[in-house]
Amino acid sequence: MRPLLPIRLTYLSVILLTLASCTGGTQTVRISADLMRDKIKGGWVGQTVGVCYGGPTEFRWDGSWIQDDVPIDYNENILTKYFNNDDLYMDLAFLAVLDSLGLDASSEALALKFANAGFSLWHANQAGRWNILHGIMPPASGFWKNNPHADDIDFQIEADFIGLLCPAMPATALEYCEKVGHIMNYGDGVYGGVFIASMYCQAYVEQDIATVVEKALQSLPRESGYYRCISDVLAWWRQYPDDWHRCWFEVQKKWSQDVGCPECTLQPGNIDAKLNGAYVTIGLLYGGMDFGKTLEIATRCGQDSDCNPSNAGGVLGTLIGFEKIPAQWKVGLEQIEDQKFDYCDYSLKDVYEVNYRLAGELVARGGGSVGESSWIIQRQRPEAPDEVEIGFEGLTPSVLIDMPDSSLRDKYSVAFEGRAFVVNGFLDGDKGDARYEVRVDGKLLETITLEANYHNRRTPLLWNYDLEAGSHQLEIAKVSGEGNPRRLSLLVYR
Repeated sequence: MRPLLPIRLTYLSVILLTLASCTGGTQTVRISADLMRDKIKGGWVGQTVGVCYGGPTEFRWDGSWIQDDVPIDYNENILTKYFNNDDLYMDLAFLAVLDSLGLDASSEALALKFANAGFSLWHANQAGRWNILHGIMPPASGFWKNNPHADDIDFQIEADFIGLLCPAMPATALEYCEKVGHIMNYGDGVYGGVFIASMYCQAYVEQDIATVVEKALQSLPRESGYYRCISDVLAWWRQYPDDWHRCWFEVQKKWSQDVGCPECTLQPGNIDAKLNGAYVTIGLLYGGMDFGKTLEIATRCGQDSDCNPSNAGGVLGTLIGFEKIPAQWKVGLEQIEDQKFDYCDYSLKDVYEVNYRLAGELVARGGGSVGESSWIIQRQRPEAPDEVEIGFEGLTPSVLIDMPDSSLRDKYSVAFEGRAFVVNGFLDGDKGDARYEVRVDGKLLETITLEANYHNRRTPLLWNYDLEAGSHQLEIAKVSGEGNPRRLSLLVYR
């Protein structure tokens, strides 16, 4: 009898989701309470399984797909090894604020929780943390001139919880994305999170993954690079419906340049939200509603190949529900469902219930109702932000210069031709902080203390995007402290 369960759920889904009425332009959707629980659980389990499946491959295939003859294994040991992951505990940090302070928690409250949490952060998240700890609050903390990682993937991998809280309510999800996304990102870095969250919103009520993608795209400004990138993926999927490799090649040719990230620009790695969002979309479209195939393709696209199947698995898991996720992908789940995630008081089982309760509150706020046996949701039309944000506009990376580890032990000077620069690197944790004066053409730009504490580090170390185009002399002089930055590089823009 077990094979009949997915059939009954599919039939039930169709019946419930077609009981909709349109009154004054508002569509009302009725969904059973059991189905809501199944979809919420499917979303969280899909994320968890996806990030664990891709975990061993993360950033091991940069600029290449993972060849078909390279095995990607999945078993309960992989699940238990990788499930405590930033793709999950970052969602939960923000979810906990909404749970404890209420759904109207301020951007400042969310930012302070994020910045002061004990977990390690990287890229845009860490740059946002440093800003907040130094009094630069959102949205300035995510603005690209304050945060050189602003176009990175960070918010994209953390926005799942917003969509899961907003069934069929993409306009409400956009409000939360604007509040949370600008803590650490800007422009396409924010739009990546909006796109992912909106796909979850649509996955509650749609039956087809292509429709989910198309409707989620309506939540993005048409002028944005992110919108244009995902539109291209849809067009290439229609042109090459049986060849995801060809679609991947087309994406690489047009969208694979990382302009912002100081750790990836002019290098093989790429953590840009658009490119990795394209890989999520390739996995969903070419996966054909097959859970395992979706995870595999999203992972084999390479680059941030644990985050991408996590997003894809979560969206598809929400669409099909937990009961329709094949049994081989649930192996070992019972071993971790009751285990608390690092840095929070939630287990997966806790999260299912918190999500159900908070989503119900949002549905009621949106004019719907939540009963013991069914939910009635006032479905919202997708709305794009009023104004488009574009980071790093007009800047073209021109040269990446490796700097000796000894460069910043005393004084460093270099001539360059361009209009912006970034110095990347980090301090040895055992030698303390260091304070520097930074000058361009003899003019003092900033005096900055670089902290050796990994939690509080500044990433990148130094930057300025506001120079006049032309020849410049950069001077960096240590004024105090024993810290010695290493793994240094200078990225120049023209």
